[in-house]
Amino acid sequence: MKVFVDTNVWLSGRFRPGLCAELLEALVESDTAILLDARVLDEFMRIARDKLKVDEPLLARTAAFFHQYAVQVPAAATPAAGVPDPDDAWIIAAALDAGADLFVTGDKALLELGAIEGLPIIAPRTAYERLRGLA
Repeated sequence: MKVFVDTNVWLSGRFRPGLCAELLEALVESDTAILLDARVLDEFMRIARDKLKVDEPLLARTAAFFHQYAVQVPAAATPAAGVPDPDDAWIIAAALDAGADLFVTGDKALLELGAIEGLPIIAPRTAYERLRGLA
């Protein structure tokens, strides 16, 4: 299975204990291909450094995690249609181009879409429950 993880889930999962951290652990344990693109990675690093004030040693450990457990897919050439936020349209397009089976996000506007071009957009809790066989 290929799961594209949105920035908000990465941030929560790497820097806070809780569901998103457990989800990332479950994805790693299940040998799922955890996808992201350069836009997500850049946004993650910018927010971690500038807004969350994460120190450089922790950022370096996080970069090592990405290198070991995530697959960076190519950026999309065109944004996905039907996505209201232009930034999100590029990320959804990258997930579609990579053949993702799921897109996991905490973004309410994206979750309200439910799916784009057959790509289910689901919340972290839903993804976790599916991985653990609870749903």
